[in-house]
Amino acid sequence: MTNATPRPSAVLFDLDGTLIDTAPDFIWCLNRQRASHGLPPLPPGAIRAVVSHGAKALVKLGFDLTETCVGFPERHQELLGLYMDHLAVDTVLFAGMEPLLLALEQAGIPWGIVTNKPRPFTEPLLVGLALDGRCGVTVCPDDVAQSKPHPESLFLAARHLGIDPARALYVGDHERDIIAGRAAGMVTIAARYGYVDHPEEVLAWQADHVIDHGSELLALAGLGPD
Repeated sequence: MTNATPRPSAVLFDLDGTLIDTAPDFIWCLNRQRASHGLPPLPPGAIRAVVSHGAKALVKLGFDLTETCVGFPERHQELLGLYMDHLAVDTVLFAGMEPLLLALEQAGIPWGIVTNKPRPFTEPLLVGLALDGRCGVTVCPDDVAQSKPHPESLFLAARHLGIDPARALYVGDHERDIIAGRAAGMVTIAARYGYVDHPEEVLAWQADHVIDHGSELLALAGLGPD
């Protein structure tokens, strides 16, 4: 694809597993928590595959507990506490994302974040990565009545930016992101490089595009080479 591709009015990203790789910090936190309970560390790959499902899923993985089990709420809060103190230590932008963000900013195309990560964790994370001043909008589940896969958060982001949702790209690494993006009328892009349990199933999400590296977004945003 070339730069003849129509440029979007904005590019919106899911956060964990799409824009930034938060898995290293979650891996450290869960294994640190397990160690405090006398348990051996889990393989990093096993934890990484669960990160997009949230902290509760990590507790289920780490302690073989369901949400109805005695002790689950305490383990959940314990993990969140560890993460709050360790949320921007080893987290980084995914490969290709920094050049993409710079290209968007130079082209005057705003970019933003629409995530299911609660704001008390999202904001300090963006500050820690020096992204807070660059991001045009950040929508968290705290801001809406219904989080993804409902499109409310995407519509809110579009209103904040003053754009037509149909002129925006939404990039995510989970099926709920694609469902939400389609429902909002946005061009959807599935990030197969993210925390995808089964990469071969991504095509079944019916995203408009599938990418395996952040650099592929340059062309999709109409910023590719001649």
